[in-house]
Order: sequence, then C-alpha cells, then structure tokens
Amino acid sequence: MTDNDLRLLMAESVQKCHRAVFDRYCNYVYAVVISVLRGCGSREDIEDCVSDVFLKIYKRFDENTDLSGSLKSFIGAVSRNTAIDAYRRLSVRNSKSVYIDDESTEELSSGERLAENTEKKEQSRIILGKIRELGEPDSTIIIQQYYYNRSAKEIAKSVSMTASAVQKRSSRARQKLRALLSDAGIGKEGLI
Repeated sequence: MTDNDLRLLMAESVQKCHRAVFDRYCNYVYAVVISVLRGCGSREDIEDCVSDVFLKIYKRFDENTDLSGSLKSFIGAVSRNTAIDAYRRLSVRNSKSVYIDDESTEELSSGERLAENTEKKEQSRIILGKIRELGEPDSTIIIQQYYYNRSAKEIAKSVSMTASAVQKRSSRARQKLRALLSDAGIGKEGLI
C-alpha cells in the first residue's frame, strides 16, 4: 500500500487507515525500537514502546493530516524518539542508587568479605596453577571432573582412554595435587 492509497483510505475511514498503517509499518517500528532498547529493555518494554509509537502516530493522524511528506521517515522519527525516551526511562529505573539511610546498605560488601573474596580468588588461582603442573592428561581429567562435573565415561571419550583408566589417573592425580598444594601452603579446605 502506497502513501497515496493511505490518503484515499484516510478519506474513507480513519480506523481502516490506522489498521493499514500498522500492518504496513509494524515490522519497521519493531526494528527501530529493538535497535535502541536491545541492551536495556525486556520484551515487555519493547512491546510497550511499540504501542506508544503507534499511539503517537494515531494521535497525529486524522482526516486533516497532510500526507504529502514521506510517511516512512515520519514513522521512523517517531519510533526512534519514542524508543530513546524509553531507553532513558529504563536506564534510570535499572540503575540502582544506594543511600546511607536506606536499609539495603547492609547488602554492601564489608571489608572482611572483600578480603575473604580476594583470598578465595588467590587460592583458586594457585589451585589451577598446580593442576596445570600435573601435566596432560591429568590436568584435563581433574578440570573436567571437578570444574565441569563430567563423568569418567565422558572424560574418557575426550582424552581417548577407557573409563577405568580415567578413574585411576584421577586418583593418582589427586594424590599428586594434594602434595603440590600442601607444599604451596594450602590446607585440606582448599583441596578437591
């Protein structure tokens, strides 16, 4: 349907013209809105924004509307501007400010938790380094077994061994790893 057809339809019935505009430009409006709200809004936010776009278009669209310009560029501008407004609104809603008087300040990390998290990260880094020191295929077996929760049968396929051989290698690798970690000063709580 061309802009001229829309003009004729507008003279006949405003509601039919609105429906024709929606049918013709719905995908275009969705594309514009999604490109703006992609990283910020949910599916419902996008739906609401598209509805707002058509509401704005319909408010400006009646029997007295001049359709002499490009309707697509008009709809594109309304879509883009409405989506930008929605983006600003959603960005403010999604950003959380914490005030000192707010009771949610207890959720902030204390210095003790920060130190504890740092210690755990350092311990994990050391453990992974010691696992790598085991060499292949032992390091692969341990990582797949304990970090990816794979069974001996699954690991056997990836390292071209039998399941029983993987279990034996895993047992020996854990013994070596305990010795390496105790030399590094990591106690049993950090062991696998």
